[in-house]
Amino acid sequence: MLEIQNLTVEVSGKRILHNLNLRIGDGEVHVLFGANGSGKTTLFLTILGFPSYDVVEGKIYFKGVDITEMDTAERVKLGMGVSFQHPPEIRGVKLGDLVGRLLERRGEGDAKALAERLKLSEEFLSRDLNLGFSGGEVKRSEILQLLAQNPDFFMFDEPDSGVDVENVELIGKITNEMLERDKRPSERKKSGLIISHIGYILNYIKADRAHVMLGGRIACSGMTEEIYNQILTEGFEGCVARCGGT
Repeated sequence: MLEIQNLTVEVSGKRILHNLNLRIGDGEVHVLFGANGSGKTTLFLTILGFPSYDVVEGKIYFKGVDITEMDTAERVKLGMGVSFQHPPEIRGVKLGDLVGRLLERRGEGDAKALAERLKLSEEFLSRDLNLGFSGGEVKRSEILQLLAQNPDFFMFDEPDSGVDVENVELIGKITNEMLERDKRPSERKKSGLIISHIGYILNYIKADRAHVMLGGRIACSGMTEEIYNQILTEGFEGCVARCGGT
């Protein structure tokens, strides 16, 4: 689904990512851990194709297509979806209108029914996008848009940050349903990348593999539960030291 080869990235002339490699197969969900400033967000926005993130070396392949030079809109059309940690407030754009347009492109679905799954009222759909939303409402709004978009590959930036336990549980369960729903042998399976600092969302979303970023590199990879437990007991650097940076 996603393959990153020897990726080196600069932002405003400063090198942030160094020779980074990552491969996420069809149907796989990976989680990316790391301290603030480790490069997680830079990787996230580089995968999305934000223009200020300059790829100076390496390649990004999505569903077998080289997307390294593609703009963000082209990547989204190929089937990439994202939930931001801090999405922008957009005055004059109604959440319901946006969700309706996404469903219209697919020719299926009902905005009100999708909103009800996330415990969002019909009145909520009439509000300007993210304007005055609480932390939990922002997260549920992001998931609602992803449900309507129905991409092949999901990326979540800190889905459990600034959200109460009830909302994390709801978001996690709905997300897990999205990732599992269309897993039929004859079709491409949905995949995902979760960027998380605290890992609480993993109580509700099964991740097949975990990675730890340190100094702009993926310094450690392994089974999710093992990596997460090592982070909790020894911190990020201790986890990397224990797994030998493999």
